[in-house]
Amino acid sequence: MSISDDASAPAGSERVQSREPLLSLRGITKTFGPVRALTNVDLDVPYGTVTALVGDNGAGKTSLIKTVSGLWGPDQGEIHWEGHPVHLHGPKDAEALGITTIYQDLALCENLDIVQNMFLGHELTHRGVLEEPPMEIRARETLRDLHVVTVRSIRQPVASLSGGQRQSVAVAKAVMSNAKLVIMDEPTAALGVAQTTMVLELIKKLASRGVSVIVISHNLNDVFEVADRIAVLYLGRLVVEGPASQFDRQNTVEYMTTGTAARAA
Repeated sequence: MSISDDASAPAGSERVQSREPLLSLRGITKTFGPVRALTNVDLDVPYGTVTALVGDNGAGKTSLIKTVSGLWGPDQGEIHWEGHPVHLHGPKDAEALGITTIYQDLALCENLDIVQNMFLGHELTHRGVLEEPPMEIRARETLRDLHVVTVRSIRQPVASLSGGQRQSVAVAKAVMSNAKLVIMDEPTAALGVAQTTMVLELIKKLASRGVSVIVISHNLNDVFEVADRIAVLYLGRLVVEGPASQFDRQNTVEYMTTGTAARAA
């Protein structure tokens, strides 16, 4: 079920896009033996918006993001990227399109510093020698553009960073790779209040730069803080999606836990 956009919504509360969605999923179905993880999921992700993907444990959130990330191919259905059907045969295919997924473990190397992590696998070299100054400049500029100002030095090891700072490095790495869609899996899990605020501001900053974001979160306070749109999965089905302004915490929880709500959003 889809909730129609409200054209009268206050300016800035939702980023209304006139063009086709960046990502469209149509009839996505995924099974693992006798278990059907996803059933006929239709979802649109517009340009430059934050879409919160919510659902109870086992709802299919992980299956959906791993399908979009190219880790798993759908058994049925189509993925459309910028209006064109695509077939993702692995994460590299998704990355080539501009899809970056930041999982809870962040996939950062703790023994390397910030610059080394941001350029890992994409180091700048000249005649086989690392070009350290240009990498430092690009890393510093990217962090500055994202308003990440809490790190002491771009040469400090990732092991010395807080959870919020590590999220910032992972996001900056995605921005530097020209990601068009950033998928964030529980980005504020286990973070304190200040660090959570930092990450939520970072998500807003991404969207303001025109980057689409899918946020998977159980924290509805965070969801309503950053989301332009909300999509709810229940037992592998997308039961409702639409502008965040047409949801509230009560009916969101009802959709998450029962698949329906006494009072529709």
